Amino acid sequence: MPTAILTGPPPPGSPLGGDLAALGFTVRTAGDGGTGGLAAALADVPAGERVAVVDARFAGHRHSLRLALTDPRFPAAAVPGALAVLPPAREALTRAAAGTAGDGARARASGPSLAAPPEAGPLPDRLAGLLAAGGTPVHRPALGTLVAAVPATPEERAEAARAVAAVDEEAVRLRSAVKSRDGFFTTHFVSPYSRYLARWCARRGLTPNQVTTASLLVALLAAGCAATGERAGYAAAGALLLASFVLDCADGQLARYALRYSTLGAWLDATFDRAKEYAFYAGLALGAARTGDDVWALALGAMLLQTTRHVVDFAFNEAHPPGPSGSAGGAAALSGRLDRIGWTVWLRRMIVLPIGERWALLAVLTALTTPRVTLTVLLIAGGLAGCYTTAGRLLRSRRLAGGGPGTAEALAGLADGGPVSAAVASWRPPAARGRYTAPLWALAGTAALLGALLVPGVAGGWYALAAAAVYALCAARATAAPLVRPFDWLLPPLFRAGEYGALLALAGHSGVNGALPAAFLLVAASAYHHYDTVYRLRGGAGAPPRGLAMAAGGHEGRVLVVTAAAALWATGQGFTAALAALAGVLALLVLGESIRFWISSRAPAVHDETGEPA
Repeated sequence: MPTAILTGPPPPGSPLGGDLAALGFTVRTAGDGGTGGLAAALADVPAGERVAVVDARFAGHRHSLRLALTDPRFPAAAVPGALAVLPPAREALTRAAAGTAGDGARARASGPSLAAPPEAGPLPDRLAGLLAAGGTPVHRPALGTLVAAVPATPEERAEAARAVAAVDEEAVRLRSAVKSRDGFFTTHFVSPYSRYLARWCARRGLTPNQVTTASLLVALLAAGCAATGERAGYAAAGALLLASFVLDCADGQLARYALRYSTLGAWLDATFDRAKEYAFYAGLALGAARTGDDVWALALGAMLLQTTRHVVDFAFNEAHPPGPSGSAGGAAALSGRLDRIGWTVWLRRMIVLPIGERWALLAVLTALTTPRVTLTVLLIAGGLAGCYTTAGRLLRSRRLAGGGPGTAEALAGLADGGPVSAAVASWRPPAARGRYTAPLWALAGTAALLGALLVPGVAGGWYALAAAAVYALCAARATAAPLVRPFDWLLPPLFRAGEYGALLALAGHSGVNGALPAAFLLVAASAYHHYDTVYRLRGGAGAPPRGLAMAAGGHEGRVLVVTAAAALWATGQGFTAALAALAGVLALLVLGESIRFWISSRAPAVHDETGEPA
C-alpha cells in the first residue's frame, strides 16, 4: 500500500488526511514515533512501494492530489505542495531529502512542522526541484481550474477554500477523461455519454482492462452476427459494432478518470482495436459466402489498406517527430492557418477516416447494405484518406531535415528486414547516398513485384519467384545504409504494400478454395507483428529483438516463401495448406515474444493520448 508522509500536523479542519486515505495512501507524519524526520520516515517505507511527500498546509482539490500522486506512468510527479515517486526514483528522493536536511533542521527550530519558511518554498516543491536537477524527470500535470496551493496564512487558506468551492471538481474530472483531440464522430456522438459510462464503471470497481475485454467480446459477437449472412444478423452486427466502439472509448476514459494505467492495458489497447476491426472484416466475408458472394479479396484488401495507412503515419512520426510550429515549412503553415477556421479542423479530421468515422461507416453500411458494398465503400474512402495523408506528409518531408537520434533504429524496426537484408548489409556498401535513393530502391522493388504478379500467367509460376527475388534484393539495398534521410520513412509502408499485396495477388490468382481466407490469416499475423513493433517504439522500449525478425524471415523472406509455395502447388490444396501453416507458425512466434515482452518489467504503460487517427 502506498504511503503519504505529511510534513507536519495538518491545520484543524483540513480534509487532507481524508483525501489521501481516499486515494489509497497510508498517512503518516514525519517525525512521529521518534523516526527523526523525513529521511527516517522514507527509510521506514518498503523500497517497493510508492511514496508521497505532502506539505501539511496543502489546500486544494482531491483530484489535484490524484493527478500528482497516483499516476503510474511517471517515476515522479508533483503539484504545488505534493510530490510522489515510484520505486525506481526512491533512491533519488532519499538523496534529495538529505539535501534538504539543513532546511528541515532550521524549520524544526522554529516549530514542529517540516514545512520550510515561506521564502524557501514548501518542502515537496524543493524536493521536486532537486529531483529534476539530479536527472529524474518530474511530471507536472496540467491542473486547469483545479486548485493546488500551500497557503501560509489564515487569510490565504480562506481564499484557497473559496477557490476550491468555486470549481465543480467532478465536472473537471469528467472533461479530463476525454481526449483533448479526437475525431468528429467520437467527439460529438460518443464521448458526450461514454464518459458517464466510464464513471459508472469506476464507481463499481471495474478496471479499464475489463472494459477493453468487454469491447473485444462485443466486437467478436458483432462479427459472428455478420457471419450469419442474414439481414437481421447484419443489422445486429452494425448495432453491436457501435456498442463495441462506445466501450472502446470508455476504457480509455476510465483509465484517465481513475488514472488506472497499466502495461497490460497498454498492450490490450494497442492490439484489440485491430483485432476487432479485422475480425469484423472476416465476419462480413463469411456472411457473404453464405449467400454465394466471395468478398475475401475485398476483406484482405481492406486490411492491407488500413495497415499500410497506419504505417505511413507511424513511420513519418518516427522520422519527423512533431516540432515547433512552422518547422515543417509551407505545408505546416497552411495547416496552421486552416486550424484558425473552425469547420476546417473537423473536416480534415473526418477526411483521414479515423476509427470513429470508420466504424460508424462500417456499422451503417453493414446494417443497410451488403458486405460487398460495405467493403467496397470502405476501400474507396480509405484510399482517398490514404492519398490525402500521404500527400501531406510528402509535402512536409521536402522541407524537413533528416531524422534525429534513434530514427535509423526505429525505421529499421518498422521496415522488418530479414536474412536477405542482413546478408546484403554485410557487404558494407557506401553509407553516403541521395535523399531519394532508399525510397526509389524500395519503390522499384515493390513495383516490380506487384507489377509482375498482375501480368496474366505470372502469379503462381516461377517468373513470380524471380520477381520476388528482385523485390528482396531491392528491399535489402534500400535498407543497407542507416535510414536517416527525409524520405526514408516511406520504406516501411512500401514494404507493407509489397508483402501484403503479393499475398493478395497470389491467393486471388490461385483460385484454390480457402486460399484467400488463409492469406487473410497470414496477413493478420504479420500485421500483428508490425503493430506490436509500433507500440513498443511509441513506449520508448525500442523495436523487438533482431532475432525475432530473422526467425520470422523478414518481409522479403516471407514473400519469397509464399511465391515459392504458389509455384510448387499451383493446383490442389497445397498452397492453402502452406499459407495456413506459415500463418500458424508466424502467429505463435510473434505472439509468444509479444506476450513475453508486455508482461515483463520493460514494457511501458503507454496509452495513446495523441489524438492521431487510429
